[in-house]
Amino acid sequence: MAWSTSEIADMASTTVNTVRHYHRLGILDEPERRFNGYKQYGVRHLVQLLQIRRLVELGLPLRRIGEVRADSEGRQEALRELDAELVAGIERLERARVDLAAILREDAPADAPAGFESMSSRLSESDRSIFHISGQLYDAQAMADLRRMVEVDEAIDHLGSQVDRLPPDADEMSRGRLVRLLAQVIAQNLTEYPWLLNQSEHLCRSESVVRQTISEAITELYNPAQQDVLVRASRMAFELLETHIDAMGDDRPSPAPVLVR
Repeated sequence: MAWSTSEIADMASTTVNTVRHYHRLGILDEPERRFNGYKQYGVRHLVQLLQIRRLVELGLPLRRIGEVRADSEGRQEALRELDAELVAGIERLERARVDLAAILREDAPADAPAGFESMSSRLSESDRSIFHISGQLYDAQAMADLRRMVEVDEAIDHLGSQVDRLPPDADEMSRGRLVRLLAQVIAQNLTEYPWLLNQSEHLCRSESVVRQTISEAITELYNPAQQDVLVRASRMAFELLETHIDAMGDDRPSPAPVLVR
């Protein structure tokens, strides 16, 4: 029995381009050609092609197929690595399903930051953007703490939402009121989450990169009045905390970028 390229591709439920690609990679033997120049595939080629397709179905990268089919010493290692990758892939898919369920349940934006699906519909676009960025700067524990801070804010008085509604030309009375309220919340967060004072153990990037990224994000994502409130509230929060620590006779904390509101 002899098959043309299109016929053997059909037999293996694949495409002509895929067959040709396997030839280029050297994992499928080249067949002899008929007198008219067309390739003539036999049973051996069909078996090879089906074996390759089977390994592809298992998720094995094409670059490792030759190694596995040769039954070399690296075969077991390659298969174990593949199994570990599949386990990780399954875990990612399971997390994605949990996140998707939360997005559907809460009618949240489809691009809600990971972990913030249940509250994302109540966050401003600027806040969602900040949390997207934060996920690339902080580790999982830090992000979990940030989620709890947002949940507490929602449960109490929605200070974040009040900051979000602040217009660029907000008067000093409106700004000052929010500064005082927000400073109390930030000071409480600094007390409950001491890592905010020394973030190095929870950073995924260098401190300089984190500091610069957060600073530029706040400048671009929030209007002048909001920026003023955030900066002044953070400064006041540190003053409140220092006053409390002085009263306790302890050392003062070193200011660090505070990413909560």
